[in-house]
Amino acid sequence: MSFDFHAEPSQADDFIPGAAPAAAQADSGFEKLGLAPEILKSIRHAGYPAPTDVQARAVPVALTGADLLVSSQTGSGKTAAFVWPALQRILTARLDPAKKRAKGQPSGPRVLVLAPTRELALQVSRACTQYGYGVQGLRVAHVVGGVPYHAQLKALRSPLDVLIATPGRLLDLMNTGAAVLAQVELLVLDEADRMLDMGFIDDITTIAQALPTQRQTLMFSATFAGNVGGLARELTREPQRIAVDTHTDTHTQIEQRLHWADSLHHKHALLEQLLADRAVEQAVVFTSTQRDADELAWKLGEIGHSVAALHGGMPQGRRNRVLQGLRQRQLRVLVATDVAARGIDVPTISHVINYGLPMKAEDYVHRIGRTGRAGASGLAVTLVTKSDARLVADIEKLIKRSLERVVIEGFEQSAVAKPRPEQPPRGARKPQGQGKAQPKTQTPKSGKRTGRPQQHHTGSRHR
Repeated sequence: MSFDFHAEPSQADDFIPGAAPAAAQADSGFEKLGLAPEILKSIRHAGYPAPTDVQARAVPVALTGADLLVSSQTGSGKTAAFVWPALQRILTARLDPAKKRAKGQPSGPRVLVLAPTRELALQVSRACTQYGYGVQGLRVAHVVGGVPYHAQLKALRSPLDVLIATPGRLLDLMNTGAAVLAQVELLVLDEADRMLDMGFIDDITTIAQALPTQRQTLMFSATFAGNVGGLARELTREPQRIAVDTHTDTHTQIEQRLHWADSLHHKHALLEQLLADRAVEQAVVFTSTQRDADELAWKLGEIGHSVAALHGGMPQGRRNRVLQGLRQRQLRVLVATDVAARGIDVPTISHVINYGLPMKAEDYVHRIGRTGRAGASGLAVTLVTKSDARLVADIEKLIKRSLERVVIEGFEQSAVAKPRPEQPPRGARKPQGQGKAQPKTQTPKSGKRTGRPQQHHTGSRHR
């Protein structure tokens, strides 16, 4: 599937995982989950050594057909915990003569996954095609906002097994009669708490009412308190509850540090020093606003970093290309807002840097989860000034630990001189947010180009 063509159905062989290590061919614990051989084959190809905790606990229960409420940390393998049972349900339905589909007629998906953001929907779509590699003729599509309706209508008219959607765009398509959901057997709500935070509760309720009452529902959420718990009671029947971990015991594989800064200039000097470290394989730098993301990406590009901004004000096609550049390692630094915090799954991200703090302490947990994926180690660094003291206290209260205070020699507080005000080069336009004036790729002194190809924003000089 082209990353610029969101809604086209994807054949499972569009993503072919590499050969598995020899160790993964042996009994690794996946065989005990009860999954079909076609799915196990794809898991072995992906090379995963053993099921994660959430997978080991949630998959067998999901395969029984029971409704599930699952709390699990970011990066724990929760996407696979619902994708594998979804694929199993498709295989089982194909063997049932009563569920045979008429040829040439749109029948709608058997599995519907709702996700809060376009990035997360794309991540789930990739997981379906990857793990469904051995499922013959698997058809997967995703419909999200920010892309033309034409491609999405084409996808919905084709035979479908799995549909991944953001609630707002799916409801739009339902209102036109384009989305056929009468054969949905499994509904998955991924990051349900985030969807409610974004105001999707009415959309989700309306979508659920259009689905068959005899269905299985799986909900994944950081919490099931408040409105999320109310929605769970409305959508599920006698659900089983699985809580893998909480904020107090998550991210043990991620080293968390804090650097105090006297000023914004001091903070930027610290950031430059951190990114100069060769140990940084790839880094995600989080800012508080879209404008900050654009401006910081511009500044980092000016000093030679292969960098791009990612935020909700950018056109969807550009966001897709930025993420593709990150996965293909054409970018070393991504400057992002929280729109990306729950949708980026790139195992080579070694560092997360909080340049601007999130408004909610819970988002700190999701941000740092972009590193240390699938049990790997990672480093999360938070840069703060005195005005951030309350937010730091909220974060430490949530995670029930103090962030390690670290001082970099030569970059102590009051040790960095204040510079003259920075101005863009003459004739250059500084980005103003909302996806405008995206920079081009910079050529370092060596003459070797870094970052994305020209169609892609990498934070260098404007023309």
